[in-house]
Amino acid sequence: MTDTVLIVDDSLTVRMDLNEVFAAAGFRPVPCATAAEAREALARMRVGVVVLDVLLPDADGIEFLKEFRASPEGASAIVLLLSTEAEVKDRIRGLQTGADEYVGKPYDATYVVAKARELLRERRAGGMRDEAKILVIDDSATFREELRGALETEGYAVITAVSGEEGLRVAADERPSAIIVDGTLPGIDGATVIRRLRLDAALRGVPCVLLTAAENKGAELFALDAGADAFVRKDEEISVILARLAAVLRQTGKPLTGEPRSLLGPKRILAVDDSLTYLHELEAALQGEGYDVVLAHSGEEALDLLAVQLVDCILLDLLMPGLSGQETCRRIKSAAVVRDIPLIMLTALEDREAMIAGLGAGADDYISKSGEFDVLKARVRAQIRRKQFEDENRRIRDELMRKELEAAEAKAAREVAETRAALVGELERKNKELESFSYSVSHDLRSPLRAIDGFSRVLLEDYADKLDKEGLRLLDVIRQNSQKMGQLIDDLLEFSRLGRKPLSMATMNTKRLVEEVLGELQPRSGRRAKLALGPLPPAYGDAVLIKQAWANLLENAIKFCAKRKQPLIEVSGTTTDAENVYCVKDNGAGFDMRYYDMLFGVFQRLHSAEEYDGTGVGLAIVQRVVARHGGRVWAEGEVGKGAAFYFSLPHGEPRG
Repeated sequence: MTDTVLIVDDSLTVRMDLNEVFAAAGFRPVPCATAAEAREALARMRVGVVVLDVLLPDADGIEFLKEFRASPEGASAIVLLLSTEAEVKDRIRGLQTGADEYVGKPYDATYVVAKARELLRERRAGGMRDEAKILVIDDSATFREELRGALETEGYAVITAVSGEEGLRVAADERPSAIIVDGTLPGIDGATVIRRLRLDAALRGVPCVLLTAAENKGAELFALDAGADAFVRKDEEISVILARLAAVLRQTGKPLTGEPRSLLGPKRILAVDDSLTYLHELEAALQGEGYDVVLAHSGEEALDLLAVQLVDCILLDLLMPGLSGQETCRRIKSAAVVRDIPLIMLTALEDREAMIAGLGAGADDYISKSGEFDVLKARVRAQIRRKQFEDENRRIRDELMRKELEAAEAKAAREVAETRAALVGELERKNKELESFSYSVSHDLRSPLRAIDGFSRVLLEDYADKLDKEGLRLLDVIRQNSQKMGQLIDDLLEFSRLGRKPLSMATMNTKRLVEEVLGELQPRSGRRAKLALGPLPPAYGDAVLIKQAWANLLENAIKFCAKRKQPLIEVSGTTTDAENVYCVKDNGAGFDMRYYDMLFGVFQRLHSAEEYDGTGVGLAIVQRVVARHGGRVWAEGEVGKGAAFYFSLPHGEPRG
């Protein structure tokens, strides 16, 4: 898809220049000289990028931006402001209004296109040293041991090598936190060591400090381009080397905030100095390297700008009126959002104490001001490259941690599932054992009960004339209780069989089944109740078990409404997309809903045996039958006003 770029600028030169470079980059540019032309274009088409001049002949560019952002089309577009206004407050105003980027004139057209492409891509994508290990590579035994002592005094662990080849082997084996390497070594030199480290995926992110005895600036440029993070002359005091090392280590181990930006992409430099002359010289030198340079005249302006726009590197003067460079550095490095931005301290002083103080405040590098900017540009490239490697390493570490976390969560989920399955299996086994035990006990109890009932009957039939009234009464009590116990055992046997009996599933005529059950129950009970039998949808299930459930529910209804002058039982059914629901309702004794939880328990009774006979197993059997078919059982009731019992059966195959 080709993105449309709306170029709004009253300068014909700017419009032609940007039109050409955007077209060459594969965009569809639409140039406009005024805000009115831009509005007409926006009414006709949807744009992906707007390049907008702040000063237009018929409108204020920032007010136009505010208008554009308020429209539905302007919410997702990328907006780059172009302006000759050099004041930081103008830049801040534009960014706060909704610009994604602010580019000062004169601009680099290649930078503008690269920035637009980067912003589009991003929009679419939606403890300094704990036991730090330092490798010192130097062929001078005296200097090596002197540096080792100073490092160990600072709490570092130190390993050494006397040549570049040995240093590479040790680095591969030991994976040091940082490397200090002499530029001149027997065999391969220090710059070659660093280049080889940068080509090694496992070692490319190790900070490197290059030492040299050379005085010429070309040596430093060569070293920094090789990939060194810092450069120190060997004639400097050991304290300077330690400060440089601390600065490069300070940037390691920071959390990743997002995907690293391309090292070759457009970069923005914030230059902070109270000298306008030096700022403009610095701006000219860096713009020649393709950087977008933002100028700030004080520490306060720099902090205000960083609050609304991030940069890739900061060049900060040490001595400034108002907020000093050292204090500005401390504030930047204490803010989580910007603390990782490379910061190079600039000063005209040659004082080593000032250098150490600047690095101690959090600066990542320190360089003396001069009219020649080659070393400064090399330092900037080194710091940006360093930040790129760190971001990449942090991204990889975070990705690995995320995958480890996902693996741990998956393992925990598997273990929970396995444990649950084991517990379910154990529970099923225990239930089967309990059912088997209940069946065995119930079966073994029936024989002695039959004997008690039988011999009691014999006594009543053959020896009644030899017993007084009290004896006869006691024998009758024995018979009644033995028969009641026998019924309890029969119900318990029936209940235990329900868990073991396989289901024989078929579709049945529910109304005919209910009529059959009622025909068996009413003559046996001797109680007559008025029956209201409504439509009943066919049921899918085990006919024997479903008949047992209906029998228990209807028998309870007949029993509990028998004391009514006009007992009434209503049987009804409804159907839904997933299940059939059946109901047995009576106008009998009802029950207290406070004791609902006892309703379907084995041997649980809400009425005394003197009021209503029964064993307290009937509703438990109903619940087990329905549960085996994948259905539900529930009830509603009110004392003295009757009760309604419901159960559901799925249309298709049962769930278990």
